[in-house]
Amino acid sequence: MYVPDAFRQDDRECLFGLAKAYPFATLFTYDEGEPRVSHLPLCVDLPRGVIRGHLARQNPQYEALASGTHVLAIFHGPHGYVSPSVYVEHPSVPTWNYVVVHAYGRARIVDEDGLRSILEETVARFDESDWRLDTGEEFLRPMLEAIAGFEITVERLEGKWKLSQNRSPQEQARVAAWLERGDDSSRALAAFMKPRR
Repeated sequence: MYVPDAFRQDDRECLFGLAKAYPFATLFTYDEGEPRVSHLPLCVDLPRGVIRGHLARQNPQYEALASGTHVLAIFHGPHGYVSPSVYVEHPSVPTWNYVVVHAYGRARIVDEDGLRSILEETVARFDESDWRLDTGEEFLRPMLEAIAGFEITVERLEGKWKLSQNRSPQEQARVAAWLERGDDSSRALAAFMKPRR
């Protein structure tokens, strides 16, 4: 990923924090030179430096993950359009501000206990009702056989916080005010900018 110094984020805890806050990731692998992509919710195990998830065994990426291949998981944080009208200096052009994390590592398929643990963690994280995975073995067995759990041991993290750091403090404040008037993603992006101004 192209990351100018002004936008570089290297703090490992901060990067994992974004991945945890925005868990719906894009997972890339390569199979005989051809890219394969899945969009999956991934759970972060910060103490172990591991990302965990599951996918269908029918998914062509399953074989790549089972082979222990290198993978790339991209976690997309908030993002938004910035109008040149907010800048003091003219002429200027529009841009798109965003925060993103790239996590690189090797994947491995986990056993059934590991898969159940991943599923339980995923449900506990996202299901705000009282529903849990204890639906009965007869119902659950075919489901478990159709999916596979995996872990990615993170070897490298890259972060890009493109938050107008290449602009003056005055223009950064104007960008943040512009974003605060936008959609949910733009407002979340403005919140990222506040501690940096």
